[in-house]
Amino acid sequence: MRLRVYLTFNSDTVCEPIIWKLAKEFDVMTNIRTAEVKESTGLVGLELEGKTDVVDAAVKWLVAQGVHVEPIEQNVIEG
Repeated sequence: MRLRVYLTFNSDTVCEPIIWKLAKEFDVMTNIRTAEVKESTGLVGLELEGKTDVVDAAVKWLVAQGVHVEPIEQNVIEG
């Protein structure tokens, strides 16, 4: 399964290595497609690829870390 999402980080999560932890914790391939990170906020376009149940668990984990996760339309971050 391949899922493209926007991750929104707030002042509590923006400095944490959450995407790195995600890749270490779950058997998913991550691909950062776009990112805008400032001192207190961040928006990342992220592609997650792996088994459906693992990707679903990874998304739930992101939410539990305080990251807002929103699906992206297929072509939004395509070249």
